[in-house]
Amino acid sequence: MASAQRPLSPHLQVYKPQITTVLSITHRAAGIVLSGGAVALVFWLLALANGPDAFETAQAIAGSWLGYLCLFVWTFCLFYHLANGIRHLVWDMGYGFEIKQFYASGWVVIVVSLGLTTLAWIAGLHGLR
Repeated sequence: MASAQRPLSPHLQVYKPQITTVLSITHRAAGIVLSGGAVALVFWLLALANGPDAFETAQAIAGSWLGYLCLFVWTFCLFYHLANGIRHLVWDMGYGFEIKQFYASGWVVIVVSLGLTTLAWIAGLHGLR
C-alpha cells in the first residue's frame, strides 16, 4: 500500500503569520531567554562569591559588547513577558476577546515593552555616570 505524498497539516507555507501567532511564539521564546538570563545571573553571583579574580572575569564578559547585547535582549524579554502576562490576566478575567482588541492589545504589549526597555536602559546608563 503506497502512501500519498501530501502534507500532514497546513504549515507556515499556507498560513500568513498574524500578530497573535507571532506574539504567542515570542512569549514562549522570551520565557526561554529569561531562563537563560537567570542561569547567567547565577554564574555572575558565583563569580562574585569566588573572589576578585573570578568576578573580574565575569565583569569583563558582562561588560563586553556581547554581554551588553545579551543584557539588552534579556531586559526586553523581561518587560515583554511581563506585559504579555498582564494581557493574559486580562483575558483570564474575560475581557479583550474581540478581534480588534486582540490586535490592539498586542500592539500595546510591543510598544510598552520597547518603552520600558528604553527607560530602563536610559536610567541604568544614567546611573553609571
